[in-house]
Amino acid sequence: MKTTIRVAVIGGGVVGASVLYHLTKLGWSDVMLLERSELTSGSTWHAAGGFHTLNGDTNMAALQGYTIKLYKELEGITGMSCGLHHVGGVTLADNQDRFDMLLAERAKHRFMGLETDIVGPEEIKKIAPVTNIEGIIGGLYDPLDGHLDPSGTTHAYAKAASMGGATIETHTMVVETNQRADGTWDVVTDKGTIHAEHVVNAGGLWAREVGAMAGIYFPLHPMEHQYIVTEEVPMIVDMMKDGIEHPHVMDPAGESYLRQEGQGLCIGFYEQTCRPWAVNGTPWSFGQDLLQDDFDKIEDSINFAYKRFPDLEKAGVKNVIHGPFTFAPDGNPLVGPVPGVRNYWSACGVMAGFSQGGGVGLMLAQWMVEGEPERDVMAMDVARFGDWISPGYTLPKVIENYQKRFSVSYPNEELPAARPNRTTPMYDIFSGMGAVWGQQFGMEVVNYFAAGDEPTFETPSFRRSDAFGATAREVRGVRNAVGINEVHNFGKYLVKGDGARAWLDRIMAGRIPKVGRLSLTPMLSQKGKLIGDFTVSCLAEDEFQLTASYGSQAYHWRWLKKHQDHDVTIYNISDKRNGFQIAGPDARAVLTTCTLSDISEMKFMDVRPMIVGMTECLVQRVSYTGDLGYEIYCDPMGQRNLWNTLWAEGQKHGMVPFGMRAMMSLRLDKFFGSWMSEFSPDYTAAETGLDRFISFEKNTDFIGREAAETERANGAARTLVSFEVDALDADVQGYEPIWLDGTVVGFCTSGGYSHYAEKSIALGFLPTDQIADGLAVEIEILGQMRPARVIVETLFDADGARMRG
Repeated sequence: MKTTIRVAVIGGGVVGASVLYHLTKLGWSDVMLLERSELTSGSTWHAAGGFHTLNGDTNMAALQGYTIKLYKELEGITGMSCGLHHVGGVTLADNQDRFDMLLAERAKHRFMGLETDIVGPEEIKKIAPVTNIEGIIGGLYDPLDGHLDPSGTTHAYAKAASMGGATIETHTMVVETNQRADGTWDVVTDKGTIHAEHVVNAGGLWAREVGAMAGIYFPLHPMEHQYIVTEEVPMIVDMMKDGIEHPHVMDPAGESYLRQEGQGLCIGFYEQTCRPWAVNGTPWSFGQDLLQDDFDKIEDSINFAYKRFPDLEKAGVKNVIHGPFTFAPDGNPLVGPVPGVRNYWSACGVMAGFSQGGGVGLMLAQWMVEGEPERDVMAMDVARFGDWISPGYTLPKVIENYQKRFSVSYPNEELPAARPNRTTPMYDIFSGMGAVWGQQFGMEVVNYFAAGDEPTFETPSFRRSDAFGATAREVRGVRNAVGINEVHNFGKYLVKGDGARAWLDRIMAGRIPKVGRLSLTPMLSQKGKLIGDFTVSCLAEDEFQLTASYGSQAYHWRWLKKHQDHDVTIYNISDKRNGFQIAGPDARAVLTTCTLSDISEMKFMDVRPMIVGMTECLVQRVSYTGDLGYEIYCDPMGQRNLWNTLWAEGQKHGMVPFGMRAMMSLRLDKFFGSWMSEFSPDYTAAETGLDRFISFEKNTDFIGREAAETERANGAARTLVSFEVDALDADVQGYEPIWLDGTVVGFCTSGGYSHYAEKSIALGFLPTDQIADGLAVEIEILGQMRPARVIVETLFDADGARMRG
């Protein structure tokens, strides 16, 4: 056995094998997979082996499409069979909400190049004849859906990796992972110690235990999952005589998936009476084992399935497969470099291994070999969870996710499990004022405030929800007088040191401001992709505050620490500096009365220390609402006192509290982009218009400069623009296709309703050479083609007089 290697991949399931293969595919051959038993000895061997492209996140759906298309490539490389059955599949909808979700997904597929179709009940009966279509209003058909042989596919990955130079050591148990001072790792096994530059945790059911060896907590939990294989079904036997294999059927109403298995059927359930497994840790002795059959917990699911698929009731049970699968709190994988731990990579929590395993392997290999993946992978980035997460949070969220596996996923849905978890000093005050809460990165955030007899929860919907009226009320309050909300949903960092300015000049693409001023700047990857949208405030020549998205703080922290210089100290103060923003035409009048400081000459983009009431604050004249406004930061210990001061004075001016729903409406008035919608690692600064904040004049080789210079010289092929949409009762949410002359030419990034202008607005990408003010297009919203036109002039304060005056 080798004792020195470049990468040690721990875990021999389909994901570990995929990572190993993709590393060799990208040129790293000195890589080794370590498996405590045989390949596939965890969840892989008892998986149902189904694959599909349907996923609410478009990048995840694209990676699932890549995975499915990869299998034929593997067969060609290795000469081994993956046991592919491309039979197609249909997802059923028995109510309008489920059908709306399928319409939204089909629209996304149009610009992704996925050939799916909306089908009616009669078509469903022809496609999937075992289905009882009573109560079904439609479905989504995907010809790529199918199933395969889990063992054969995993061994095909392994053989392809071996052909590329990789080493596979089975019956080799890892017992310790110890990091050396230089960041490399000693991987201690029962057969000796291996020195590896990188470690990849692909431990599957044992990922928690493998992570604990390095002092890392992975928010994962195994759940019991059961599926049944029947004896022969006459209808299936007859179809096989005609050379036809029955397609997959996903029935969200019955929380089930069904496919043909031999001459019978295979059906699995995501039952509400689900059970977590191995709460205190996965036993090392568990391997190619199954759990005891448990028909009681799936009794209701089986009874529903008998109605949806009547032939099931006539067939005997041939096999029951009951085994554990590991889930993250949101059901997506945990992939990428672990924040705060050098050269340690995650490839775990991949519940849908045969839909996602290839894409996970590709993205992780690109990250390791090339420095970044080719697309935005935030939906599965391990950094989407922070160090606040705990087993006490993970378990109820995993149970919730399992139970909602086949439920409708709404764009405005706020899931209740493990909440409230993290709150600010304002939680009880805002709750008493009718706050309707959302959450970001585990923190409770006000979405809007209910008034009178309005419900203090928002009903999920693909259409305009019961938040519509409350949001309009808050928007009017800001635009006509003054509004107040918290700034706790900003990630905040303090940068200090003699080298702080020089370091920020290198890490940020934009201009670094003078003392007492702030600037807006993109942060770029080496390839020129957007990885941050920051405000940089200069508090002193050697001290700066950075603000960005709260939900991306672990992602940003990982990047900042990776590139930290020796003469710079960085602090994550996201939860140590809080406060409020006030915005609207009366914002200056409120602040003037609350402080002894003279703010009459405080210009737009100024930043000053200031005592507000009795509270020591940092005040910035800037507002994401696009209005006259101030961000007022303080120690959380003084936040309630600051609130009392601002609220008491604000009442004289008609101050209203407002939440994120209003914020997202207000920003549309100025066509302001939003992080992870308009600004993400999928896009460049030039494409999104953020290149106007890049300082090409500064004499610094900032990260991503070469790529940004090249794009500046050549121009961007696509450009972000704004649209006024002739919408009905549903506005753009994101990823709706944009049609021009009967062809899909672009897609939306986000949208909503401008309550100020009383117009439906969308932001999205069009080919640069086709953009013109007033250009008429169509945007597909929930299956309907809605007229829209490009608009250039902002809806509010077009000359910036109020915001800057």
